[in-house]
Amino acid sequence: MPGVCARGLSHGERKQLAVNLTRVLALYRSILDAYIIEFFTDDLWGTLPCAWQEALDGLNPPQLATLLLGMPGEGEVVRYRSVWPLTLLALKSTAYALAFTRTPGSQTPSEFLENPSQSSRLTAPFRKHVRPKKQHEIRRLGELVKKLSDLTGCTQVVDVGSGQGHLSRFMSLGLGLMVKSIEGDQRLVERAQCLDQELLQALEKEERRNPQAVPTGPRHSPHHVVRWVDPTALCEELLLPLENSPPSGARLLLTGLHACGDLSVALLRHFSCCPEVTALASVGCCYMKLSDPGGYPLSQWVAGLPGCELPYRLREGACHALEEYAERLQKAGPGLRTHCYRAALETVIRRAQPELRRPGVQGIPRVHELKIEEYVQRGLQRVGLDPQLPLNLAALWAHQAQENRVVAFFTLALLLAPLVETLILLDRLLYLQEQGFHAELLPIFSPELSPRNLVLVATKRPLGEALSVLETEDS
Repeated sequence: MPGVCARGLSHGERKQLAVNLTRVLALYRSILDAYIIEFFTDDLWGTLPCAWQEALDGLNPPQLATLLLGMPGEGEVVRYRSVWPLTLLALKSTAYALAFTRTPGSQTPSEFLENPSQSSRLTAPFRKHVRPKKQHEIRRLGELVKKLSDLTGCTQVVDVGSGQGHLSRFMSLGLGLMVKSIEGDQRLVERAQCLDQELLQALEKEERRNPQAVPTGPRHSPHHVVRWVDPTALCEELLLPLENSPPSGARLLLTGLHACGDLSVALLRHFSCCPEVTALASVGCCYMKLSDPGGYPLSQWVAGLPGCELPYRLREGACHALEEYAERLQKAGPGLRTHCYRAALETVIRRAQPELRRPGVQGIPRVHELKIEEYVQRGLQRVGLDPQLPLNLAALWAHQAQENRVVAFFTLALLLAPLVETLILLDRLLYLQEQGFHAELLPIFSPELSPRNLVLVATKRPLGEALSVLETEDS
């Protein structure tokens, strides 16, 4: 999808974008607020304008990907089978125009052309135990952090929410940075320390076999700390310098790879409140876990806008993988029927127990191979109801016949979801700018591999044209 480049906007233009976003989201809130599993119980199709129903009814999944999401298949020509109403076309154009672009400015050939499981841009020791998606993420974010550290003169990187330490290991043992890793789960830290030792042994072995293939010089493993970071208070451990820090004091760069919910907000607050923190590179995720209030809005500007509220459902929708779903639409596989089946199950649950609404249904395997009545019976059992309840098969089959309508409504909501993410991230940019800091958003990952691919880069002095270095991918 096309979009607006955050880096090219002035402070005033960012404020105006926030105004436009809140107005648009308020206008289409009924679509974003809807739960797709209530498609039949709440007659979601009937909530759409009649002209929209006529335009969308009967479109197959590939047509939805092409016409609504603007993501045609390779070589496909975009052709409308009918004249769409101007209001629907306006919604589509607005969704494209107001969302931050998610396409990296520096496109290089895929690192997975030779092997879909192994990045050609990482050596074998750094790929071990790391899935392809994570290989891509740690390489791209690690390289950006290295460049940002060099530009800002940072002496120490703090990786917050480091998990098993894949990013920390690449930054320290692959890029030569001094890294402290902070993670609240003791088991993950113990696993990270084991992987550190395994990687050190692998690098030493590789160095003996091929000295030119491994970076030379002293190797410093990440310094791991078990500590939960409270988003409402400063974490002293996060700010403590490592023992081998320079006498003049540490200059810290905070980073977090998909720092979940309030953890990404904690990084912003530490950056803004602590003079020893000079730079930030944060990729957020799990917006539905943000505290309300506290996690959003952060900026005075957005907080003062009518309609700025983003309830749980909207923030949850902002976490969907747009590109991945568009690919599923283009393939038109039977897995798309899951939402229709779950919505049909909701009607049966409501009839059996009206007070039970939207219960969680544990994953039912191989949904696409089940008849709708089989799915409903298994679903009833998973929510604690009698799977042998008498079923109205005619009603279930009528619901199944509307599968494409369910997919169309979900696609419509997904079209709007990036606007919610844009407003959340824009609020963070404005929050930092209101305090006199310099902040930018850069698309760093391939959105097909990593949907939450926008990194917030912040510094306490302007980088000017040097910022373009961060967007350039290493060869």
